[in-house]
Order: sequence, then structure tokens, then C-alpha cells
Amino acid sequence: MIFEDSGFGRTLDLLQREMDVSVLRRQVIANNIANADTPNFKRSVVDFESELKRALDSNRPPEGELSAEMTSSRDIPFFRSIDYRTVGPRRVLDYLSTSDNNGNNVDLEQEMMDGLNNQLSYTLMAQAVSSQFARLNLVLR
Repeated sequence: MIFEDSGFGRTLDLLQREMDVSVLRRQVIANNIANADTPNFKRSVVDFESELKRALDSNRPPEGELSAEMTSSRDIPFFRSIDYRTVGPRRVLDYLSTSDNNGNNVDLEQEMMDGLNNQLSYTLMAQAVSSQFARLNLVLR
């Protein structure tokens, strides 16, 4: 990627990853809606943001915590950073809720709202990518 170690490269990489997850989320929502009347169907959701936040937060040591000194290569560190590039989306089945008597837990209103939120999020990310390249274009002029 261009400027991979820079803030520009990292921002674009994060936006690209989030946009890819948004496309996957759209497919999962469409699958949930398509199976709204299927008996015993359990809706799926995509979990990505919480793991990504955990990985990004792991790059800075926790405040107020005692630091441990490593005296041997066999010592177990208190603090381990997680590379955000290793984090991927997970499809998670929702087994906890049921909304119909047939065991199906798809709520069409909720799925439509999730789809709308997902589309708005994707649009904002596309505008952010465009803005990043507009700034780069200004610098290069």
C-alpha cells in the first residue's frame, strides 16, 4: 500500500477494511431478510469493530498500570500489542432471541434499520477515502 507506515496509509487501510466488512455485513443482512419466514432460522450479525478497537487499543500501554521488566526471553509480558491487520470479521449467530413461534428470530424492521445504517456508514467511509485523496492531491500540487 502507498505510504504503508504513515498515518495516511494506515487511515486508508482501516477505511478499506471497514468498507470490506460493510459489504459482508450487507450480504449477511440480505441473507437474514431472505430467510425471515424460514422455520428455526437464526439471524447472523457481523462482529468486527469491537475486535478492531481492542487491537488498536493494544498498541498503547494501559495508563496507570505497572510496567513489568523482561529479564528473560521466557518471561510472559503483561502487555502485548495486536496488529490490527490480523483482525478479521466474524459472523455470529444470534441464538438468544426468538421473535416468531416457529423459532425464527429475524425482525424485518431491525434488519431494514441495520441495512440503512450499514449503507450510510459505507457512504461516509467512501467520502472519507475521497477526502484523503483530495488532501493528498492538494499536497502534490
